[in-house]
Amino acid sequence: MTMPNLPTAIIYAFAALAEIAGCFAFWAWLRLDKPVWWVFPGIVSLTLFAWLLTFVDTPVAGRAYAAYGGVYIAASLIWLWTVEGARPDRWDVIGATICLAGAGLILFGPGRTA
Repeated sequence: MTMPNLPTAIIYAFAALAEIAGCFAFWAWLRLDKPVWWVFPGIVSLTLFAWLLTFVDTPVAGRAYAAYGGVYIAASLIWLWTVEGARPDRWDVIGATICLAGAGLILFGPGRTA
């Protein structure tokens, strides 16, 4: 299968949405008393998340996953605010900024192409 030539930021954004939605489906079932059928779209969403990460242009999986972690943290705070209605505080924002800076170093530090 050929990999599409998408910018890493776009891949990570869609992967984060898929992962958070998938995890939230399980959270809703187990913590919010939603019906068990919520698990099925969650499984599909988590599968989509894993598939999307294979499109990151790096020769090693661990680097793609490590850098993605920073994006996941920032995206989780966006989810917190937009879906769950809880506004992140300044410490959330500072922490996410630090994590995104770390993700950038992992992906684009000296000698890295992606």
